[in-house]
Parts: sequence; structure tokens; C-alpha cells
Amino acid sequence: MEKLITQLSKEFKRLPEHVENVIKLIDEGNTIPFIARYRKELHGEMDDSLLRDLSERLQYLRNLEQRKAEITASIESQGKLTEELVKAIEEAQTLAKLEDIYRPYKQKRRTRATIAREKGLEPLAELLFAQDLREGTLEELAQPYIVSEKGVETAEEALQGASDIIAEQISDNAEIREQLRELINEYGMLISEATDANAESVYQLYYEFEEALPRLQSHRILAINRGEKEKFLKVSIDIDPAQALKIIRKKVIKHGSISTDFVSRAGEDAYDRLIFPSVEREARNTLTDTASEQAIKMFAVNLKPTLMQPPVKNMVTMGFDPAYRTGCKIAVVDETGKLLETGVVYPTMPHNKTDEARMVLSRMIKKHGVKAIAIGNGTASKESEIFVADMLKNISGVSYMVVNEAGASVYSASKLAAGEFPELDVSLRSAVSIARRLQDPLAELVKIDPKSIGVGQYQHDMPPARLDASLGGVVEDCVNAVGVDMNTASPALLSYVSGLNATTANNIVAYREENGAYSSRTQIKKIPKIGAKAFEQCAGFLRIPESKNVLDNTGVHPESYKATEKILNICGYSLKDVLAGKVSELREVVKKLGTATIAEQAGVGVPTVNDIVAELLKPGRDPRDELPPAMLRTDVMDMKDLTPGMIIKGTVRNVIDFGAFVDIGVHQDGLVHVSELSNRFVKHPSDAVKVGDIVNVRVLSVDTGKKRIALSIKQAGDK
Repeated sequence: MEKLITQLSKEFKRLPEHVENVIKLIDEGNTIPFIARYRKELHGEMDDSLLRDLSERLQYLRNLEQRKAEITASIESQGKLTEELVKAIEEAQTLAKLEDIYRPYKQKRRTRATIAREKGLEPLAELLFAQDLREGTLEELAQPYIVSEKGVETAEEALQGASDIIAEQISDNAEIREQLRELINEYGMLISEATDANAESVYQLYYEFEEALPRLQSHRILAINRGEKEKFLKVSIDIDPAQALKIIRKKVIKHGSISTDFVSRAGEDAYDRLIFPSVEREARNTLTDTASEQAIKMFAVNLKPTLMQPPVKNMVTMGFDPAYRTGCKIAVVDETGKLLETGVVYPTMPHNKTDEARMVLSRMIKKHGVKAIAIGNGTASKESEIFVADMLKNISGVSYMVVNEAGASVYSASKLAAGEFPELDVSLRSAVSIARRLQDPLAELVKIDPKSIGVGQYQHDMPPARLDASLGGVVEDCVNAVGVDMNTASPALLSYVSGLNATTANNIVAYREENGAYSSRTQIKKIPKIGAKAFEQCAGFLRIPESKNVLDNTGVHPESYKATEKILNICGYSLKDVLAGKVSELREVVKKLGTATIAEQAGVGVPTVNDIVAELLKPGRDPRDELPPAMLRTDVMDMKDLTPGMIIKGTVRNVIDFGAFVDIGVHQDGLVHVSELSNRFVKHPSDAVKVGDIVNVRVLSVDTGKKRIALSIKQAGDK
């Protein structure tokens, strides 16, 4: 344990006691959101992202220690464990290094070397590999090993078998493999060629492509991998064999022996037949793993602001799911997302019933007091947007926004959607989802597999378990950062709350439906399968606006209620003052009296005092309200309206390795290349912008044929 703490402390540049506390908290079953929010004194105020990274590294190191124990026991059972091996195993820092050490002792499938050993040729191999003999011939040394009964008929066969054994021994040498791995990683070239140079594909950029491994960008690696998988590309790694053989010879060759050349040739065979194919495979896997981690990281970076988009509150909203032949599906929901009315209109081709559609929608808008229209960005979106913008010229007080509908069809066909709207057609459920995405993106998007939200790249090529774990952590952090209203939340949203799962989330809703709205956090303890530990983990993230205790509608944890009242009392306030909004100067009072002094008197830490004060100043606050509001429009533009030099306001929709896509209201998102993001150096696009940012962009070029728009943020004076 002490070794783990020391290593993690060094890697994460955190105090050993803070790392030790985090490990204990994790081992005690506390969730990352709970640790991040309510145990700041114990871990030095690490954020949730850092805590997740530390937790993942902790698991890797524990797996490494477990594997060390397994390998040590295995070698010991073979009677081959030495002090040198014990030291090498103990000092191994990676699983790859550990497996290199274990390779000679691992039970292998039947190889050429094992067949040679079965023929009794191992003593000959050892004699030749030692390279101590200065006189005689190899053929003379091989004579005693010619045994017909064992399948060795000639000296050449005996020597070949010995060579196979030596080649495998060289291949199993951990130091040689490590040095060759480093050589390839530093000087190797990835070469990509077309399987058919005349075949048209999206991979034509890689039909004649080579680049040094250290310079390869993640998105290129993933694109090449997919091209290879789809059989458009042949991919290999090239390295100078002379440099590789130099490493092998330096390690195994002794000059002046009659078997020196023999061992040298065995080394060449080991490299060509055994080592290079294996190390090349490892290098490709390492490239893929690194690229996948980068893609997963980018997915997570994009997902968080997508989920945390500012909600459009207190507006009756119309969801508009565009289509051609089957008509546009319409759903109107009230301010809380409750369905009011559905319908189908046909303003697009081939029907073009625009007058009828305008009449139907105008009636629905007037009847329900619709203030916002959310238009899905799928098929027929542009035509629908033009229709809506034209219709709104005669309707005041109503605006629209084109909403990313990725995953809406996945939700509409799910069991969850069927449970919410059993009477609705699948397509109408999509319209409801689109409307709710505008009202509260987080509450609606949690109902969909994060991979279907449309903010990643190459997500279908990622390791599923790793991707799910990463994205699930992002969703969990977002849900808990915002907090969840127990009286309106769906089971899908509740299931992401710290300490809850699908079963307890459903139990919360069932209890609510049976007993009416919750009026106190203490009622959580009455819900089946929520014990003391689960209550501790979830209570602070659940909100009850209707509670008589104002603290139930804040992020203050019930364990700190008494401390909170003490803090208020010390500062001359009460809970009634909080409810009445009369504590606007609380922070200044705390500073004047001394935060540390108040913390000591209240029996909590300074970070907890600061968090409590922040919550008391804005009970029921939504952190998303502090972000720039969503851009609602009343007019519409087309690509043909764009001209180079034009400066337009837009919303960042996706950030990728080579730039960012920005929605400027013309249906086709424009690309801001990484070189056009800022006047300062940008190592990665995510350092300059994030999904949901409202930015000014200058139009650089427009290609209507290829539907490509090149934009610049730095030339618009934004960055």
C-alpha cells in the first residue's frame, strides 16, 4: 500500500496523505462525485476528472501487482525462480515489460523449437549458443545428435533444430525485445498502400502514405486502421533491419568461436520470423491504444459541454422532427416537458402542403402558448427551417433553434420511450425528445447511449468497455454537478446520481407515484434498497424544491445541516433569511470573521464552508444558468447567402483533433481548422474551444458542390 501511495503521489504531484485518503475512500465504496464534492478536506480539493484518472491508475497498478504475484508463483513452481528474476519482476513498471520477463517461462504452443527439444537437440543448441569452442566443425558437433528414432537423419537437420532453439531463446530475451520496441517506436515508419489503387474510397489520402511513428496523429491512425479493416489499405511498419540486427548481435554474439556465424544467422532468423512480427504487432496495438485513448478523451471532452448546454427554461416548446415523404412529426410540451399535443404536417416535398401545415402549426402555437420551436437537424431539416422561419414572420414572440437530433431515433425505439409514451408512434416520440432537448439537454440526453449523441469520432472503433466507462463517468459527473429534482426526474436521470442504480432509481419514482411529491430529503431513507451508505452517497445531489427546509434544495449535504446552521448563526443569519434571499452579504461576513475560524467553530473544513456559503447564496441554483444562453433564431440563411469575409455568430458543435465544427445557421456546419482557431499557438483544438461555445467566425470559403464551409475564429477577432 505504501509503495502504491508513493508512486501515485509522485505521478499526480499530490501529497501522499491526500492520495492515501482517496484510496481509502474508493475502497470504502464511495463514488467519485461524492468524494469530489463532499470530501475535499481529505483529498486537497481534487476535481472529479483528476480523481477518475487517479482511480484508473490505481486499478492498473493493482493489476500489475497481482500479475507480478501470479508470474512469480508460476516461475517458482517450475523451480526456476532466482534472485535476479525476483528483482526484475519487482522493478517492472508496465505489464508489457512484465510479460517480456515471463515469456521464456510461459507455456507455449508447439513451436519449431519445442519440436527440436523433443528430438533431444537442446544440449547441442546450448553448446553452440555458448560460443566457447575455437576448433572443430559444426558438423562434427552435430554427429552425436543424429538419431533416426527421434527424426534426426542428418547433421543439417540437427543444426537446423539447434538454430530453431537458439532463435526462440533470442526472441524470448526481455532486454532485446525492449530495445527493439524502443527502436521501432522512435524510428519506425508506418506505411499505408492501396489494395487497389483504382478503387474510390474515403481512404485515398492513405493510398501512398508513410509517416514516422512518433509524428502520427491519432485521427490518422484510426482512419488507416478502418481502411485496413475494410480492405482498402495494406499497412505495415518499416524499420532499418541493420539497426535491429545490431542490437541483437551486440547482446548475443561472442566473436572468435566456430559457432559465431551460426548464432548470428539464428539471430537474423529470430528477428525476421519471431521478433519483428511480434514487435510490429505490439507497435500497431500501442498506436491504436494511444489513438483510442485520445479519441475517447475527445469524446468525453465534447460530451461534457453537450450535456451541460444551458436549458431553455419556462417555455412551452414545439418539437419539429423533419421528414419528406412521411411528413414532419410535431410534439408540443409544456414548461416541464409534459406532452400536450402531437401532430403530423407536410410542408416539404413531395407533398408541399405548406398552407395547411402553417395553419395547423399556427393553431397549436396559439392554443398552447408556444414560445420556442426545436427543429431536428436530420433529413429535410433545411427545408423545415426555411418553412418555420417564414411562418414566424407573422407570429411574434416565437423563435426557433436547430437541435442536434443524434440518437433521437434510438431513444424513440427504446423500452424507456415505450414506457413513457406507450400510446405514441415511434416517430412522434422523436419529436417529443427533440423538444425536450431544447428545454433541458441533460435530462433528455441521459436517456440515450452517450455513443449515439454524435460528438465523437471513430467511436465504433473504440474498445466498448473502455468507452462506456469513460462516457458513463462524464454523464455521472454532469448529472451530479447539476443536481436532480426528485419530484420531476425520470428513472434514467436518477440512475446516474451518486449511490443510485437502475433499481433504486425506479424505486424513487414508484414511491413518488404512490405517495405523492417528496417534501423532505429524510424520505429518501424510506425508499426500498436505499440503506445508510446509499443515502450518504446520493442525498446531497438530490433536490426537493417543495421542502420546508431550504437546504433540501441545495448542494449542502444533510451531514452538514447542523454545521450550516452554526455558520449562519455565527454570521448573524438564519435559514429563514436564506429562504427570503436576505444573505447576499454572507460571503463578505465570512471573510471578515475569518473562514478558518468559522470552519473550526462549525466543525468542518474550509472547503466545506466555502461550498456551503456558495449554496446558501443561490439555493436551487443551476450551474448551467451561468453559461451563455442557447442561440434562438427567427430568420434563416442558406449556403448561397454566404460570402468570403462575412462575419457571423455561431455555436461550436463538435471538436476534433484537427479543428472544430461550428453551426452558423445554414444547416451545413463549417470547419474551423486548428490553425484558424486562435492567434496564439494551439496544441489541440480543445485547448481553444469547447462544444456549446458561442463564437464569431469569418467565412473563408464556401464550396456549395461539396457542401464545405471554411471558417476562421482568429480572423473574426474572437481569439
